[in-house]
Amino acid sequence: MSALVEIAVAERGVDVAFEVADGETVALLGPNGAGKSTTLAVLGGLLRPDSGRVVLDDEVLTSTGQTGPDRWVAPHARRTALLAQDPLLFPHLSALENVAFGPRSTGNGRRDARATAARWLAEVDATELADRRPAQLSGGQAQRVAVARALAAEPRLLLLDEPMAALDVAVAPALRTLFRRVLAEQTTVIVTHHVLDALLLADRVVVLDGGRVVEQGATADVLSRPRSAFAARFAGLNLVAGTATPDGVRRPDGVVLHGTPGDPPPVDGAAAVAVFRPSAVAVHRGPPGGSPRNALPVLVTELEPLGDLVRVRAGDLAADVTVASVAELALAPGAEVTFVVKATEVDVYAR
Repeated sequence: MSALVEIAVAERGVDVAFEVADGETVALLGPNGAGKSTTLAVLGGLLRPDSGRVVLDDEVLTSTGQTGPDRWVAPHARRTALLAQDPLLFPHLSALENVAFGPRSTGNGRRDARATAARWLAEVDATELADRRPAQLSGGQAQRVAVARALAAEPRLLLLDEPMAALDVAVAPALRTLFRRVLAEQTTVIVTHHVLDALLLADRVVVLDGGRVVEQGATADVLSRPRSAFAARFAGLNLVAGTATPDGVRRPDGVVLHGTPGDPPPVDGAAAVAVFRPSAVAVHRGPPGGSPRNALPVLVTELEPLGDLVRVRAGDLAADVTVASVAELALAPGAEVTFVVKATEVDVYAR
């Protein structure tokens, strides 16, 4: 089933458009308030947009009249399924009966619904949980049952709103592996703040910021060659936007960041971005000796522990250094330092 989304919700400042191909998983990425959950709510029929349309496999689910007659299909009739952080299982029903609820609601008899439920519990490795009620389940177990319940209803479109955000870090990897298996042929839109969810689950990503689509494309392309500040930070990369020069990018303040042009190289004077890894950045307390190609005076805004390393943030830029370097350089928020990066470590391409 393919989906077309063209919607605007004026009160929330959301105006987005994108498509989901049959069997494709699309991840919606963006900062808090970007419009991701609003978009899911419109797709699921929980919120009516001010304008636009939602089309699923050539069936118009929502239309506000600009492109045809007004139409709004109720949530229960859309054959979409929404799975959020909270499993929202019925507390008075067993796991098996929770999963059977979907098939029963679409008209299947009790025997057939229970058989379907048993099959999906087996699919998510939760057969042994069939007779337990939600209060007897751990967070990870409850989310497995919720996944089975969503899929047992045979949704044409599955909507996932940060389904692993509330889980213990020890549980999330197993559930991520489960999703990777069961979503292989399921048309899905997932909202996530975790880079691994996007990398392992999504075929494409759509990046929202300020209620607008600022970037979209194949997951590997967007996360390795981001063109928006959020996508770069999400992927753990530095991004400097400006205009292309023969050998780099000129920031709005006139500073040129030298780098290696992509293939094809951006046109001189056109919008371009320079991207480089925090691990490629050296931090100096004062101006470095010699004549490095890229030396950027910055103000430290945050120190973030990363295992054996510390990520030194300076606004939108970051450098990864050792704990010993933090102590030696007396790094702390408010410190004035210089970020140095070799031109060979900087990739430049059109925005």
